[in-house]
Amino acid sequence: MFVGVLTVDLFLPGAASLKDRRRVLRGLLDRLRNRYNVASAEVGGNGSWKAVTVGIVTISNSAGHVERLLARVLQYIEAIPEIEVTSHLLEVW
Repeated sequence: MFVGVLTVDLFLPGAASLKDRRRVLRGLLDRLRNRYNVASAEVGGNGSWKAVTVGIVTISNSAGHVERLLARVLQYIEAIPEIEVTSHLLEVW
């Protein structure tokens, strides 16, 4: 069994309020769950409207599958115009 964790630091340039931030994040987390069947949550960056850290987790019997799935998730996030990825870390155990 392999567990993959993708930690992504995001910058939300269009977020002018906490409400904007929540709208963007809720939409992102819902789409990730529905499209990729992964668990995801906000795990950091609570001090700013524009910066946030998201954790994304999946589990599989193949390390390669975990890595490929989380790489696709990262590509999906990077393609969203209202979100900028500032850094990311992919770990598989």
